[in-house]
Amino acid sequence: MFAPVLFGADVIPTVNLSLSAPTSPEQLVTSLNLLVVLTILVLAPSILFVMTSFLRLIIVFSFLRQALGTQQMPPNNILVSLALVLTFFIMQPVATQSYNDAVKPYLAKQIGYQEAFEKGIKPFKAFMVRNTREKDLALFFRIRKLKNPKNIENVPLTVAVPAFMISELKTAFEIGFLLYLPFLVIDMVVSSVLMSMGMLMLPPVMISLPFKLLIFVLVDGWNLLVQGLIQSFH
Repeated sequence: MFAPVLFGADVIPTVNLSLSAPTSPEQLVTSLNLLVVLTILVLAPSILFVMTSFLRLIIVFSFLRQALGTQQMPPNNILVSLALVLTFFIMQPVATQSYNDAVKPYLAKQIGYQEAFEKGIKPFKAFMVRNTREKDLALFFRIRKLKNPKNIENVPLTVAVPAFMISELKTAFEIGFLLYLPFLVIDMVVSSVLMSMGMLMLPPVMISLPFKLLIFVLVDGWNLLVQGLIQSFH
């Protein structure tokens, strides 16, 4: 406990750093609210990875960089920042619906913790189920020996999250394979030309890199890739 100190007419307020048990329901609610906020802040990075479009985006961008052969260009922080910005853009309608259905009523003390969580997670669960293959969902239902759900509300969150993740991994690898094909053709053509000219000591990657960059820029690759990625989400 810090005692107040007088400076002329001004008084520094007392700051209480002691820990004590709540003595009223209002103090308990305040403590629980603080605990919930801290928990969300700690789990926010994990939630971003497993329940949004970030996973697919960052994997595809990594495949693109490897296909171009530019090594560390663009840098990792640039790719992560771009994936985050696109994730916010894609998830904005879902987050808005969750805020209007759960956060606002909870802050207005119209609903409790459990109802706020159920309503807040519902739009995200619907997004995950829409972008998950039925085969992946069925896998975890079989493992848990659960009955087939009749609608999205009957899909448990513990099933929707892992099914969504492995579905996103498969989709990202499929897109990465398609990205590799045109650049692989360029590498093969350059290698064949160098071999026919007898220039075996010259690395084909050094010659093919400018051509790959030129073609990628001419077809407006970033525009096409981002457009395709955004439209790939339902």
